[in-house]
Parts: sequence; structure tokens; C-alpha cells
Amino acid sequence: MTRVLKAGILGATGTVGQRFILLLSQHPYFTIHALGASPRSAGKTYAKATKWKMAQRIPAEVQDMVVKTCEPTGEFLECDVVFSGLDADVAGEIEMAFLKADLGLFSNAKNYRTHEEVPLIVPMANPSHFDLLAHQRSKHSLSKGFLVTNANCSTSGMVVPLKALQDAFGPLSKIMVTTMQAVSGAGYPGVSSLDIMDNVVPFIGGEEEKMEWETLKILGSVNKDLNGFDLLQSTKVSATCNRVPVIDGHTECVSIEFERKPAPSVEEVIRVMEEYRTEAQALGCHSAPEQAIIVSREDDRPQPRLDRENGNGYSVTVGRVRPCNILDIKFTLLVHNTILGAAGSGVLLAELAQKKGLIV
Repeated sequence: MTRVLKAGILGATGTVGQRFILLLSQHPYFTIHALGASPRSAGKTYAKATKWKMAQRIPAEVQDMVVKTCEPTGEFLECDVVFSGLDADVAGEIEMAFLKADLGLFSNAKNYRTHEEVPLIVPMANPSHFDLLAHQRSKHSLSKGFLVTNANCSTSGMVVPLKALQDAFGPLSKIMVTTMQAVSGAGYPGVSSLDIMDNVVPFIGGEEEKMEWETLKILGSVNKDLNGFDLLQSTKVSATCNRVPVIDGHTECVSIEFERKPAPSVEEVIRVMEEYRTEAQALGCHSAPEQAIIVSREDDRPQPRLDRENGNGYSVTVGRVRPCNILDIKFTLLVHNTILGAAGSGVLLAELAQKKGLIV
């Protein structure tokens, strides 16, 4: 029997925090124990502190919980694990304070993704990067605390099929991606309706740089001394990111070139994606989907409205796999940006950490 863990949520009133609440309230292995938000929300009940934007109602178990400030005190010190949905402009100092308080923290913020001793993990791509936590604990003199980050929402979807192909066929030399990203990725209130309705915005600040760099860390490896990461050196990534009038679900058009020549065929690529199995599935993690990658044979799929809930939002849906006249293979993918691309990634990472004995 898996132990039920007490969970804290930082940034609980925001859109990522709300998704954390929904996922954890329905989870058999977590109980929501502490909610943290800004000082203006602290002291209020959650129902009064938040502008709830999820399609489902606020779970009854949190409606009357009193929101606390985001400090490692009180109920937070009783938590087995803490999930951070904080905005990047405040996440840095707060998350470091929780780490120094010897708490296990899964962060959706970008602040520590580039740090040498902080794993950047997409649960269905590189869980082997948990191996760095022993070094992180030693560096910060921790007995049970840690800090793990999940990736940018658009990166999270792309690296799952890329990891499957890299494992099967060897290094990828070039990756080009154009994204069509949902407005929920901008948080609340997000993009003005006058900017996004009847429109496509061809710029998302910092997004392209994050996709290009994060891919190299995620698809790279922990070094032989288990105290840092070896980023991919021979892979080039180019990203173009756009905001589109879709609520949830990032669509991405990806073209890749393999180092291997001749390159694998379309049929081989499809077979590898469909057969791809992850450690989360092998360990029986509760949130792991039956299929990590669902390949659609229909000409006009994937589509956000039709496919974003595949695998309860944890599957990446791939379609239109075909030859590329400039590189080798191209395809379209869809990721649910607030589940696998954000809060759900943190939840599945916590399940993996528990299965690996990292949460004590």
C-alpha cells in the first residue's frame, strides 16, 4: 500500500495552483494539507481568496481551508511534499527558503531550471535525472529535502516523442518546431481578449529560448560523477512560438533530422512512438497514461478540442507523421499544457519520486 502524502501548494490561487488542487483532490495518494499564496490572499478561506477558473467546481476539501503566506512554517513544515505554481518573479527566494527548510519541492517555475544541481525533468522523458538529488542534498546539507523543476509547457510535449526516437535511433542532429500555444499558458488574466480574439500573436517572451535550451538538458544525461548534467552538444534546436485563441492544448509542428544515415522510415518512427514505454508506466504510477504517445492516423489530427484530454491529459498525441523534404521526418503533436505541461507533470514526478524512495 502506497503511503498517503501530505501535500502543500504554493501559488494555490493561480491557474497552475488551481490545476494542482484539482489533480491532488482526486488523487488516492495525496491529501492537500497546506495552501500558500500572496499576502493579500493570506488569512482568507480559499473560496474567498481565489478567482476559480477551472471547468470543475472548487473541491469541497479546500473551500474552507485558510490560505497561508508562502513561508516554510506551520502546516507547510508538516508536508511530505510541496508543489509550486508560483510566478517566476517571486518563486526564486520562496522556493530556496523551502529547500533550505529541508522540504521536498516540485516547481513549475523557470527560476532554477538552468541550475547545475537542479534536475529539469519531464516524467515521461528523463526520470533518470533524479540521480542528481543525492548531490543536491549533500551540497545544501539536507536530509530529505530537494528541488526538482518540470519543463516549460511546450517543451514538455515535444521531448516525449523526441526521447522515444533518440532512444531507438540515436542522436538527433536538428530539431525545428513551430508552436501554436493556448492562452491558458499565459496564466490569468493572461492575454487581453482584444489581442487574441480573431488573431495570432507571433511572440511569447522567452518561450523560444526556453524550448531551445531545455531540450538540450532534458535529452542530455547526468554526468558520470552524478554531480551535474551533460547537455547535448551536437543537437541544434530552433523554435518559433505563437499564441493562438485556444483555451487549453499546445499544438506543435516538429521537423527533425537524425545523425543516423539512412534515416528511419515513417513506419519505423510510428512504431517506435506507439511502443514507447516509460519508467512511470513500468512502476505503476497512478497518473501514468496507458500510452505515453498516441499516434493518430487521421489526416486532420491532433486537434486541441478533440485530443487534449487523451490519457487524462498526460498523453502526447502525435499525427501527420511524414517525410520532410529539408530534414528527415516531420509531425504534429498536441500536449495538454496545464496537465503534462505544468501541474500534472509535478504530480507525476512526485509519484515517481515516491516509487523511487526519494520522499521520506
